[in-house]
Amino acid sequence: MTAHDRLRHLLTLDGLGGARIAALLDAAERLRPHALGGSALRHVLAGRSVCNLFFENSTRTRTSFQLAALRLGADVVNFDVGASSVKKGESALDTLRTLEAMGLEAFVIRHADNGAVAALAAGAGPRTALLNAGDGRSAHPTQGLLDMLTIRQRKGGDFSRLSVLIVGDVRHSRVARSDLHALHQLGCRDIRVCAPETLLPEPATVAGCRVGSTLDAMLDGVDVVMMLRLQRERMDEGLVPSLEQYFRDYGLDARRLARARPDAIVLHPGPMNRGVEIAGDVADGPQSVILDQVANGVAVRMAVLEHLLAD
Repeated sequence: MTAHDRLRHLLTLDGLGGARIAALLDAAERLRPHALGGSALRHVLAGRSVCNLFFENSTRTRTSFQLAALRLGADVVNFDVGASSVKKGESALDTLRTLEAMGLEAFVIRHADNGAVAALAAGAGPRTALLNAGDGRSAHPTQGLLDMLTIRQRKGGDFSRLSVLIVGDVRHSRVARSDLHALHQLGCRDIRVCAPETLLPEPATVAGCRVGSTLDAMLDGVDVVMMLRLQRERMDEGLVPSLEQYFRDYGLDARRLARARPDAIVLHPGPMNRGVEIAGDVADGPQSVILDQVANGVAVRMAVLEHLLAD
């Protein structure tokens, strides 16, 4: 936080508070008509600079941050880590300080290590803003915000009356952690987590949640189903017997979805593994809001950039 009670960095949703989360969602809703086209807001961040500093691959997050910055008129640098001095052994902090010295003001950072973005924030200059675009298993705060915005658009702002189920690889998911942080702070009283025991996180992560391993039972009567990607690149061998067995036990198909409320919505942060976490007819079906999540990502990232950088 700054001395004026504004965010200096956005590293996590944990401890942000329901009122501040709701205010960011309100700002995103206000900006949404401008998110997917137009130049009416190019003056908001004119002359400011944003660097996408991604040490991991990304499609949705990196592209939406770039579009968000451009919609607000900022200059955008997409830093190619693969062609940089990082490959010669330069540390992430030295890379950040080098780019700061060139006048870059905001850094959107994705990194494979837990806590990496917070560590960089501790070493950043006093006028630099850092946005966590996903670090290890720790957090993905803007994904959490766009998920909450998508839910709010379909279900209203009273999260206390909702039943929300998160399914899948919670153990390795930074998205799940940010969603859980947001849901708790927005007052959701019925948060359910379903996964095989090998893919459940440490108990503290799911404190206050109803945890189970039988998907059919956990789906009964829920308003929101959040499916998670099976993150095979982050897991040890043997945590899942086979992809076919995982889909049989934890994949969401139309038969299973019928156990939820008739107006339940289905989310997935992407990229989807069709036929592993989710059946194609559900992903493309009338209860899916997956593409709404993608569209909302631009508006949410506009709201965060505006909050951090606009004078």
